[in-house]
Amino acid sequence: MNHYSRLTREQRYTLEAMKRNGASQKEIAAAIGKHPSTVSREFRRAGMTSGSYCFVAAQEHVQSREWKGRRIDPELWKLVELKIREEQWSPEQISDWLAKHSLGQVSHETIYQHIYRDKQAGGTLHSHFRHRCKSYRKRGSGNERRGRLKDQVMIDQRPGVVDERSRLGDWEMDTVIGRPGGPVLVTMVERVSRYTLIALAASKEAVAVGGAILSAMHPHREKVLTMTYDNGKEFAHHALLADLLEAAAYFAHPYHSWERGLNENTNGLIRQYFPKGSCFAKLTDEEVARVQDKLNSRPRKCLDYATPNDIFAAPPPIALAA
Repeated sequence: MNHYSRLTREQRYTLEAMKRNGASQKEIAAAIGKHPSTVSREFRRAGMTSGSYCFVAAQEHVQSREWKGRRIDPELWKLVELKIREEQWSPEQISDWLAKHSLGQVSHETIYQHIYRDKQAGGTLHSHFRHRCKSYRKRGSGNERRGRLKDQVMIDQRPGVVDERSRLGDWEMDTVIGRPGGPVLVTMVERVSRYTLIALAASKEAVAVGGAILSAMHPHREKVLTMTYDNGKEFAHHALLADLLEAAAYFAHPYHSWERGLNENTNGLIRQYFPKGSCFAKLTDEEVARVQDKLNSRPRKCLDYATPNDIFAAPPPIALAA
Protein backbone atom coordinates (compact mmCIF):
# COMPACT_ATOMS: atom_id res chain seq x y z
CA MET A 1 0.00 0.00 0.00
CA ASN A 2 1.40 3.38 -0.99
CA HIS A 3 1.36 6.14 1.61
CA TYR A 4 1.19 9.83 0.74
CA SER A 5 4.16 11.87 1.91
CA ARG A 6 4.45 15.64 1.81
CA LEU A 7 7.27 17.46 0.08
CA THR A 8 9.94 18.56 2.52
CA ARG A 9 11.51 22.02 2.65
CA GLU A 10 14.66 20.59 1.07
CA GLN A 11 12.68 19.05 -1.79
CA ARG A 12 10.87 22.34 -2.42
CA TYR A 13 14.24 24.13 -2.39
CA THR A 14 15.60 21.70 -5.00
CA LEU A 15 12.41 22.13 -7.02
CA GLU A 16 12.83 25.92 -7.14
CA ALA A 17 16.56 25.77 -7.98
CA MET A 18 16.10 23.27 -10.81
CA LYS A 19 13.07 25.09 -12.24
CA ARG A 20 15.01 28.34 -12.39
CA ASN A 21 17.78 26.50 -14.23
CA GLY A 22 15.37 25.24 -16.86
CA ALA A 23 14.95 21.62 -15.74
CA SER A 24 11.85 19.75 -16.85
CA GLN A 25 9.22 18.44 -14.44
CA LYS A 26 10.44 14.91 -15.15
CA GLU A 27 14.04 15.83 -14.29
CA ILE A 28 12.92 17.60 -11.11
CA ALA A 29 10.79 14.63 -10.06
CA ALA A 30 13.74 12.26 -10.50
CA ALA A 31 16.02 14.54 -8.44
CA ILE A 32 13.63 14.74 -5.47
CA GLY A 33 12.42 11.15 -5.70
CA LYS A 34 8.79 11.93 -6.53
CA HIS A 35 6.41 11.23 -9.41
CA PRO A 36 6.18 13.98 -12.07
CA SER A 37 2.49 14.42 -11.22
CA THR A 38 3.54 15.45 -7.69
CA VAL A 39 5.72 18.20 -9.14
CA SER A 40 2.91 19.30 -11.42
CA ARG A 41 0.44 19.49 -8.51
CA GLU A 42 2.96 21.44 -6.44
CA PHE A 43 3.28 24.05 -9.19
CA ARG A 44 -0.49 24.33 -9.52
CA ARG A 45 -0.97 24.55 -5.77
CA ALA A 46 1.58 27.36 -5.60
CA GLY A 47 -0.30 29.27 -8.33
CA MET A 48 2.74 29.24 -10.59
CA THR A 49 1.11 30.93 -13.57
CA SER A 50 4.05 33.11 -14.53
CA GLY A 51 6.67 30.38 -14.51
CA SER A 52 8.07 31.40 -11.10
CA TYR A 53 8.05 29.33 -7.92
CA CYS A 54 9.19 30.36 -4.44
CA PHE A 55 9.76 27.40 -2.14
CA VAL A 56 9.57 29.53 1.04
CA ALA A 57 6.17 30.94 0.09
CA ALA A 58 4.93 27.47 -0.84
CA GLN A 59 6.14 26.00 2.46
CA GLU A 60 4.57 28.80 4.48
CA HIS A 61 1.26 28.31 2.67
CA VAL A 62 1.15 24.60 3.48
CA GLN A 63 2.13 25.09 7.10
CA SER A 64 -0.35 27.92 7.67
CA ARG A 65 -3.16 25.59 6.66
CA GLU A 66 -1.98 22.88 9.04
CA TRP A 67 -1.35 25.03 12.12
CA LYS A 68 -3.75 24.13 14.95
CA GLY A 69 -2.42 26.42 17.64
CA ARG A 70 -1.07 23.78 20.00
CA ARG A 71 -0.14 25.23 23.38
CA ILE A 72 3.51 24.71 24.37
CA ASP A 73 5.13 25.33 27.74
CA PRO A 74 6.88 28.76 27.65
CA GLU A 75 10.00 27.22 29.20
CA LEU A 76 10.16 24.76 26.32
CA TRP A 77 9.97 27.64 23.83
CA LYS A 78 12.93 29.25 25.59
CA LEU A 79 14.96 26.09 25.01
CA VAL A 80 13.82 25.90 21.39
CA GLU A 81 14.80 29.52 20.77
CA LEU A 82 18.19 28.96 22.43
CA LYS A 83 18.98 26.17 19.96
CA ILE A 84 17.89 28.37 17.05
CA ARG A 85 19.81 31.47 18.09
CA GLU A 86 22.98 29.91 19.51
CA GLU A 87 23.40 26.71 17.49
CA GLN A 88 21.41 27.48 14.31
CA TRP A 89 19.72 24.06 14.54
CA SER A 90 16.78 23.39 12.25
CA PRO A 91 13.28 22.78 13.68
CA GLU A 92 13.55 19.08 12.76
CA GLN A 93 16.85 18.75 14.61
CA ILE A 94 15.41 20.49 17.67
CA SER A 95 12.22 18.42 17.67
CA ASP A 96 14.07 15.10 17.57
CA TRP A 97 16.68 16.21 20.12
CA LEU A 98 13.97 17.22 22.60
CA ALA A 99 12.23 13.88 22.20
CA LYS A 100 15.42 11.81 22.52
CA HIS A 101 16.37 13.59 25.74
CA SER A 102 12.80 13.51 27.14
CA LEU A 103 12.73 17.29 27.38
CA GLY A 104 9.37 17.78 25.68
CA GLN A 105 7.25 17.01 22.64
CA VAL A 106 6.98 19.65 19.93
CA SER A 107 6.82 18.96 16.21
CA HIS A 108 9.11 20.66 13.72
CA GLU A 109 6.06 22.13 11.94
CA THR A 110 4.98 23.74 15.22
CA ILE A 111 8.44 25.24 15.61
CA TYR A 112 8.29 26.63 12.06
CA GLN A 113 4.95 28.25 12.84
CA HIS A 114 6.43 29.76 16.00
CA ILE A 115 9.23 31.26 13.90
CA TYR A 116 6.77 32.70 11.36
CA ARG A 117 4.62 34.27 14.07
CA ASP A 118 7.75 35.72 15.67
CA LYS A 119 8.74 37.22 12.33
CA GLN A 120 5.30 38.78 11.83
CA ALA A 121 5.61 40.32 15.29
CA GLY A 122 8.96 41.88 14.38
CA GLY A 123 11.15 39.19 15.94
CA THR A 124 14.50 37.95 14.64
CA LEU A 125 14.31 34.16 14.99
CA HIS A 126 14.00 33.79 11.21
CA SER A 127 17.32 35.56 10.71
CA HIS A 128 19.13 32.52 12.06
CA PHE A 129 18.02 30.43 9.08
CA ARG A 130 19.74 30.50 5.72
CA HIS A 131 16.74 30.36 3.34
CA ARG A 132 15.03 33.53 2.18
CA CYS A 133 12.35 33.97 -0.49
CA LYS A 134 14.66 35.70 -2.92
CA SER A 135 14.64 36.07 -6.64
CA TYR A 136 17.43 33.99 -8.12
CA ARG A 137 19.09 34.86 -11.39
CA LYS A 138 18.90 32.05 -13.89
CA ARG A 139 22.47 31.13 -14.73
CA GLY A 140 23.80 30.04 -18.03
CA SER A 141 22.18 29.32 -21.36
CA GLY A 142 22.16 26.57 -23.90
CA ASN A 143 25.84 27.14 -24.64
CA GLU A 144 28.58 26.81 -22.06
CA ARG A 145 31.05 29.71 -22.40
CA ARG A 146 33.46 29.24 -19.54
CA GLY A 147 35.61 26.65 -21.25
CA ARG A 148 36.68 23.37 -19.77
CA LEU A 149 39.56 22.46 -17.53
CA LYS A 150 42.24 20.16 -18.84
CA ASP A 151 41.70 16.41 -18.31
CA GLN A 152 38.21 16.80 -16.89
CA VAL A 153 36.26 13.59 -16.29
CA MET A 154 32.54 14.31 -16.09
CA ILE A 155 30.20 13.01 -13.43
CA ASP A 156 28.58 10.61 -15.92
CA GLN A 157 31.70 8.44 -15.64
CA ARG A 158 31.69 8.40 -11.85
CA PRO A 159 31.18 4.90 -10.37
CA GLY A 160 27.59 4.06 -9.49
CA VAL A 161 28.61 3.21 -5.92
CA VAL A 162 29.02 6.93 -5.25
CA ASP A 163 25.31 7.54 -5.85
CA GLU A 164 24.46 4.63 -3.54
CA ARG A 165 26.07 6.39 -0.52
CA SER A 166 27.15 2.97 0.73
CA ARG A 167 30.71 3.86 1.73
CA LEU A 168 32.77 6.64 3.27
CA GLY A 169 35.19 8.51 1.03
CA ASP A 170 33.19 10.27 -1.69
CA TRP A 171 33.46 14.07 -1.44
CA GLU A 172 31.90 17.12 -3.10
CA MET A 173 33.99 20.29 -3.48
CA ASP A 174 33.23 23.99 -3.98
CA THR A 175 34.19 27.50 -2.88
CA VAL A 176 32.36 30.15 -0.88
CA ILE A 177 33.30 33.63 -2.06
CA GLY A 178 33.70 36.73 0.08
CA ARG A 179 34.47 40.18 -1.33
CA PRO A 180 35.95 40.11 -4.85
CA GLY A 181 39.69 39.61 -4.99
CA GLY A 182 40.04 38.50 -1.40
CA PRO A 183 40.37 35.17 0.40
CA VAL A 184 37.81 32.43 -0.19
CA LEU A 185 36.53 29.43 1.73
CA VAL A 186 37.01 26.01 0.18
CA THR A 187 34.30 23.56 1.23
CA MET A 188 34.56 19.77 1.13
CA VAL A 189 31.67 17.51 2.18
CA GLU A 190 31.68 13.72 2.53
CA ARG A 191 28.52 12.28 0.99
CA VAL A 192 27.63 9.56 3.52
CA SER A 193 28.49 11.20 6.86
CA ARG A 194 27.91 14.84 5.78
CA TYR A 195 31.25 15.52 7.46
CA THR A 196 32.43 18.97 6.37
CA LEU A 197 35.88 20.46 5.96
CA ILE A 198 36.26 24.23 5.50
CA ALA A 199 39.61 25.68 4.52
CA LEU A 200 40.62 29.33 4.14
CA ALA A 201 42.48 30.03 0.88
CA ALA A 202 44.35 33.28 0.26
CA SER A 203 42.62 33.78 -3.09
CA LYS A 204 40.52 32.02 -5.69
CA GLU A 205 43.62 31.20 -7.72
CA ALA A 206 44.09 27.51 -8.46
CA VAL A 207 47.37 27.29 -6.53
CA ALA A 208 45.84 28.73 -3.34
CA VAL A 209 42.67 26.65 -3.58
CA GLY A 210 44.59 23.46 -4.38
CA GLY A 211 46.88 24.01 -1.43
CA ALA A 212 43.94 24.57 0.91
CA ILE A 213 42.29 21.33 -0.27
CA LEU A 214 45.47 19.32 0.19
CA SER A 215 46.10 20.68 3.70
CA ALA A 216 42.53 19.99 4.81
CA MET A 217 42.13 16.54 3.26
CA HIS A 218 45.58 15.04 3.72
CA PRO A 219 44.95 14.06 7.37
CA HIS A 220 41.87 12.14 6.15
CA ARG A 221 43.41 10.71 2.98
CA GLU A 222 42.46 7.14 3.98
CA LYS A 223 38.84 8.28 3.65
CA VAL A 224 39.21 10.03 0.29
CA LEU A 225 38.17 7.91 -2.69
CA THR A 226 36.54 10.37 -5.08
CA MET A 227 36.20 14.15 -5.33
CA THR A 228 33.42 15.78 -7.38
CA TYR A 229 34.08 19.41 -8.27
CA ASP A 230 32.29 22.46 -9.54
CA ASN A 231 33.54 23.71 -12.94
CA GLY A 232 35.41 26.74 -11.61
CA LYS A 233 38.94 27.43 -12.82
CA GLU A 234 40.10 27.40 -9.20
CA PHE A 235 40.05 23.60 -9.47
CA ALA A 236 42.54 23.49 -12.34
CA HIS A 237 44.98 21.41 -10.24
CA HIS A 238 42.48 18.59 -9.78
CA ALA A 239 44.74 16.02 -11.46
CA LEU A 240 47.65 16.80 -9.13
CA LEU A 241 45.37 16.60 -6.09
CA ALA A 242 44.02 13.27 -7.32
CA ASP A 243 47.57 11.91 -7.52
CA LEU A 244 48.61 13.22 -4.11
CA LEU A 245 45.48 11.98 -2.36
CA GLU A 246 45.26 8.81 -4.45
CA ALA A 247 41.66 9.56 -5.35
CA ALA A 248 39.63 10.00 -8.55
CA ALA A 249 38.35 13.42 -9.65
CA TYR A 250 35.05 14.14 -11.42
CA PHE A 251 33.18 17.27 -12.49
CA ALA A 252 29.50 18.16 -12.40
CA HIS A 253 27.99 19.57 -15.56
CA PRO A 254 27.99 23.38 -15.86
CA TYR A 255 24.99 25.00 -14.13
CA HIS A 256 23.76 21.65 -12.78
CA SER A 257 24.15 22.55 -9.10
CA TRP A 258 21.83 19.72 -8.05
CA GLU A 259 24.50 17.23 -9.13
CA ARG A 260 26.40 18.41 -6.06
CA GLY A 261 23.30 19.05 -4.00
CA LEU A 262 24.89 18.14 -0.68
CA ASN A 263 27.73 20.63 -1.22
CA GLU A 264 25.32 23.36 -2.30
CA ASN A 265 23.19 22.74 0.79
CA THR A 266 26.26 22.83 3.03
CA ASN A 267 27.42 26.11 1.49
CA GLY A 268 24.03 27.52 2.42
CA LEU A 269 24.58 26.46 6.02
CA ILE A 270 28.00 28.12 6.00
CA ARG A 271 26.43 31.33 4.67
CA GLN A 272 24.56 31.60 7.98
CA TYR A 273 27.91 32.46 9.55
CA PHE A 274 29.58 34.18 6.58
CA PRO A 275 26.85 36.02 4.58
CA LYS A 276 27.35 37.09 0.98
CA GLY A 277 29.55 40.15 0.73
CA SER A 278 31.48 39.28 3.90
CA CYS A 279 35.12 40.29 3.99
CA PHE A 280 37.34 37.29 4.64
CA ALA A 281 40.55 39.34 4.84
CA LYS A 282 40.59 39.28 8.66
CA LEU A 283 39.03 35.85 9.03
CA THR A 284 41.20 33.44 11.00
CA ASP A 285 41.63 29.68 10.73
CA GLU A 286 40.31 29.41 14.29
CA GLU A 287 37.05 31.15 13.36
CA VAL A 288 36.63 28.86 10.36
CA ALA A 289 37.34 25.83 12.53
CA ARG A 290 34.60 26.86 14.99
CA VAL A 291 32.02 26.95 12.20
CA GLN A 292 33.26 23.62 10.87
CA ASP A 293 32.87 22.11 14.34
CA LYS A 294 29.34 23.50 14.68
CA LEU A 295 28.27 21.83 11.44
CA ASN A 296 29.93 18.51 12.28
CA SER A 297 28.42 18.49 15.78
CA ARG A 298 24.89 19.19 14.59
CA PRO A 299 22.41 16.26 14.55
CA ARG A 300 21.07 15.50 11.06
CA LYS A 301 17.71 14.01 10.16
CA CYS A 302 19.26 12.08 7.25
CA LEU A 303 21.62 10.41 9.76
CA ASP A 304 18.78 9.47 12.11
CA TYR A 305 19.87 12.48 14.16
CA ALA A 306 23.40 11.30 14.67
CA THR A 307 26.07 13.91 13.95
CA PRO A 308 28.57 13.93 11.06
CA ASN A 309 31.31 13.48 13.67
CA ASP A 310 29.62 10.29 14.91
CA ILE A 311 29.47 8.73 11.44
CA PHE A 312 32.80 9.91 10.05
CA ALA A 313 34.81 8.92 13.12
CA ALA A 314 33.12 5.54 13.58
CA PRO A 315 35.58 2.62 13.20
CA PRO A 316 35.09 0.50 10.09
CA PRO A 317 33.26 -2.81 10.55
CA ILE A 318 35.48 -5.77 11.36
CA ALA A 319 35.37 -8.58 8.81
CA LEU A 320 34.83 -11.88 10.59
CA ALA A 321 36.78 -14.92 9.43
CA ALA A 322 34.69 -17.72 7.94
